[in-house]
Amino acid sequence: MKKSLTSIVLLLIITHIIGAQTLPSVPKTLFERLGGTSGITAIVDDVFEAHMINPARSARFKPYRDQPERLPKIRQHTIDFFSAGSGGPANYKGRDMSDTHQGMNISAADYMHAVDDIMEVLEKHSIDDASKKDVLAILWSLKEAIMSK
Repeated sequence: MKKSLTSIVLLLIITHIIGAQTLPSVPKTLFERLGGTSGITAIVDDVFEAHMINPARSARFKPYRDQPERLPKIRQHTIDFFSAGSGGPANYKGRDMSDTHQGMNISAADYMHAVDDIMEVLEKHSIDDASKKDVLAILWSLKEAIMSK
């Protein structure tokens, strides 16, 4: 009986080791690569700050400093939008990008300044190059919905 139990335990250990070595690894989502909710929250906070101090962007963000009660809602919408769009569990309940940016007359230069700020923040957070490229692809896909509305 003791030999049988030892054999079963040994067989289970070998099976586990072999199985662990042959299972394909599941790639992480962009959400996970950006640090999940806490990572994305930190990135969004830093992007807002970067926009506020960037002379090319600050005029659009100055109202949030003058009306700080508006910032938490916009911040949360941005976190949820970015989280949901990167494969996270968030449920974005804000407006679509065209409606959100309606009347802002965002030029190509404005958009590129925003993208530059975001990419610099990703660099600051030591986000890997593949993830930065994925974020850039998302930003590029939103360009038409955001610009000149």
